[in-house]
Amino acid sequence: MRRAFRGTRKDGCEGTSRGTGTAFRGTRPAEVTEPHAATEPAGVTLTYAQLGDRIRAVAARLTAAGFAPGQRMLFSVRPSPDSVVLALGVVAAGGTVVFVDPGVGPALFAARTELAAPGWAAAESVLYAAGRRPLRALARRRGVLLPDYARLPVRHVRAGRWLPGVPRNAVPLRSLLRPVPRRSVASDPGQDAVVVFTAGTTAAPKAVVHTRGSLGAALDVLSTRCALGPGTRVHTDQFLLGLPALVGGGHWSMPPYGLAPAARPDELARGLDGATHTFLVPADLAAVLDAVERGQVALPASLRQVLLGAAPVLPPLLRRAGAALPGVEFLAVYGMTEILPVAVATAAEKLAHPGPGDLVGTPLPGVRARVDGDGRLVVGGANLGHYLGEEPADEHTTGDLATLTDDGAIVLGGRATDMIIRGRTNIYPGLHEPAIAALPGVARAVLVGVPDAIGDDRVVLAVVAAALEPPGLADRVRAALPQVVDASALPDEIVLVDDMPVAGRTRKTDRAALRDRLARARR
Repeated sequence: MRRAFRGTRKDGCEGTSRGTGTAFRGTRPAEVTEPHAATEPAGVTLTYAQLGDRIRAVAARLTAAGFAPGQRMLFSVRPSPDSVVLALGVVAAGGTVVFVDPGVGPALFAARTELAAPGWAAAESVLYAAGRRPLRALARRRGVLLPDYARLPVRHVRAGRWLPGVPRNAVPLRSLLRPVPRRSVASDPGQDAVVVFTAGTTAAPKAVVHTRGSLGAALDVLSTRCALGPGTRVHTDQFLLGLPALVGGGHWSMPPYGLAPAARPDELARGLDGATHTFLVPADLAAVLDAVERGQVALPASLRQVLLGAAPVLPPLLRRAGAALPGVEFLAVYGMTEILPVAVATAAEKLAHPGPGDLVGTPLPGVRARVDGDGRLVVGGANLGHYLGEEPADEHTTGDLATLTDDGAIVLGGRATDMIIRGRTNIYPGLHEPAIAALPGVARAVLVGVPDAIGDDRVVLAVVAAALEPPGLADRVRAALPQVVDASALPDEIVLVDDMPVAGRTRKTDRAALRDRLARARR
């Protein structure tokens, strides 16, 4: 029987797997591994048929428990085989999954919850326990502020064993997975499927809604550049890569929850054994390449494509990747919460771009792109979502400054919000950083504006040197800059730093933190 899913899991996640064949593997405590489960070392697997049966079971049992079409379920369950089944089961039942991060702080969590207006919530048992006394006080002393899930005026689904603080009437996820007679699932492309929060403050949170139709279109769009058919295996916790692998007849395996490739490249390499595709953010790829170049890690020969995204993918990183892993194709995926993907560029395409800015590729089939009068990129397509509480629009105006080449490829010139003002000149860092990062000896380059005593911005170029780079890099960069950067954007100062501060799961450069660090250094 063909395999569909495989996933590694930490203690506390529930689940069962009966039958034969392999598909979705997950590590779990020995005491909950069933004797008739189809097991592999450190895991359990599901076939396509078993996966479908579980999704239909969740949909049927949620409906029997009172979950109605159109209802929303707050979702704070860590990535695992069972969490994927639960999310798909909610959608199959006619509902909407609202992905919410409990670590954003109680005020923002409350604002987002009010906007989403959920009728149900699914969360790990430990989150319920940690949100109540005395664990909540202990977490607060350690700087972690968690919401009190148990007090949410909703129906609850718990993942994991019951713990103090979990509402007594919470539905165990395990009970939703019990088999039911086979039932059909209605197809409704207009049904809201997921809600993902994006920019917005506590006073005005913002969330993107994707329908079943827009999600399906996203999978179709990605498949035009990433072949995920039978015989492929993707190793990732990213739905956007895992789901098209399943749709195409491939196999999805998941890394252990919380795996940080930058911290454990050896563990990532073990998980990739036999995999053909994976997804990495650029900062994690850089750490993996460090380990490969030191001879500490060897990635498997089975790996064909690595998708990169969630942050700019610049030429120096791609050159390193190509040299260290010549048999792997690297694809830089450009998109945003509102519409993903928009474009995909190969490493060869990005490295061949001769001009300024960051080439992200030609819009994928079905995706439209234009540049408005303010220089901002405007995109649209069937994979476009809409903001919660607002009417759907045909286009989305991004925060990215861009130009289009003669053949329609998108070249980014930075974020409009990253603009530096020096005197009467507006400087957009993203327009110049790729060219600076391409200079010999430079691993990373970031331009920031550090306010001076009169409120103007002093332009500072922070540079991370490549490994084993000899002294004098700052002088060599200063001498080369007039040939690669407009005179109006030349920095006032060049500072060598050991690393760049990053933020969030995608490990994007934290420009605000870098600006603060540089400002403190000048005092």
